[in-house]
Amino acid sequence: MATLKEVVVVDAIRSPIGKSGRKGMEKGGQLCQASGQELLAAMMRGLLDRVHEKSSKFEEAVIEDVVIGCLSQIGEQGGNIARVASLMAGIPITAAAYTVNQYCNAGLRAINSAAHQMMIGDGDACVCAGVEIMSHYGMGSDIQVAVEAQYPVRLSPKLMDTGIAVPQGLCAEMISEENGHTRELLDRAGAISMKRAVEAQRKGWYADHIIPFEFSWEEKNYRVDTDETLRPKAADDFDGFLADLAKLKAPFKPDGMVTAGNSSQIVDGAAAVLLMTADKAEEMQLEPLARILSTASAGGKPVPMLLAPIPASQKALKRAGKTIDDMDVIEPNEAFMSPLIEFGKELGYEYDDPRVNPTGGAVALGHPIGASGVLYFGEMVHHLKRTNGRCGLQMLCGGGGIGIATVVERV
Repeated sequence: MATLKEVVVVDAIRSPIGKSGRKGMEKGGQLCQASGQELLAAMMRGLLDRVHEKSSKFEEAVIEDVVIGCLSQIGEQGGNIARVASLMAGIPITAAAYTVNQYCNAGLRAINSAAHQMMIGDGDACVCAGVEIMSHYGMGSDIQVAVEAQYPVRLSPKLMDTGIAVPQGLCAEMISEENGHTRELLDRAGAISMKRAVEAQRKGWYADHIIPFEFSWEEKNYRVDTDETLRPKAADDFDGFLADLAKLKAPFKPDGMVTAGNSSQIVDGAAAVLLMTADKAEEMQLEPLARILSTASAGGKPVPMLLAPIPASQKALKRAGKTIDDMDVIEPNEAFMSPLIEFGKELGYEYDDPRVNPTGGAVALGHPIGASGVLYFGEMVHHLKRTNGRCGLQMLCGGGGIGIATVVERV
């Protein structure tokens, strides 16, 4: 039996994050007029340009595949956006490309799938990325558009029996009720995420891997180079920020606890990572950020969904021969703070542990669904490097009760 190859992370970048424009494009964020195709292509081009700067030995012809996470594969995000954006980015036409959708897991699924390919000898380099212009397409848009276009959509009457159509926000409320959470606990967890993100931005931790994006639309030119979702008050007046969060209404239940202050922000963004086999990286004189130790996925209850990252993480840690105590960075996706708190209880850490999302998470930066797995993977590996940490665990929950996890080790 052939020995599996070691796969390493050569570099990771992301776009600045823009607020959603779904309430009106004229009132939307800095990326709401952008094309998902152009944003993704620019991020992949920016990634490869950075790698060329790292080593003159790097050759793009080695790229075997381009794997993209994207939830709403319609409009400009349809038509296998992986291939479209790959060609726009100038990636050699010899590189294949495919797009994956696993709800919020899509970005990390792209990374894990590409890693698996290379581990068994299917190529020596892959570009992995994710994109979501949520200003243009909300969750479920692929079904909704087909219905509105009067295509012969045949939704099974058994669909509701699966529980998969229950809103995630309502599932988050269920988790809080079942586990005795308080509104104050959820808000504090959200405020900590925002505080850490603001501090990370001020320290320049984001700037070292954000790729500025320039685009034009309707004879107007735009340049985007900074996240617009952060709230400085979280770092400058934490108690005052908590008081502000306490005033927010709960949209999912009249007496609920889940609010915009303890849930992920709806945003636009993209991110990209270059993976290589360790041998090829050494040959091209590229110093990796980290190696991938293990991956795992798991299913859980569709109602309440959001807790499947727990068994996925347990499997990933076991496969890596590590425990949660070995992790220097723990990067759970902050879709909602109620499941995030339960992740910690089950895996053995506190929600406010300094290892947890040390540069902030989706409550602070946002959750561009198809891109989040790649975005926060990048945050994890860069933070391991800057702090001389050794290991990191990333986990995400997805619609329908699916979890995914990956363990990395700094090289």
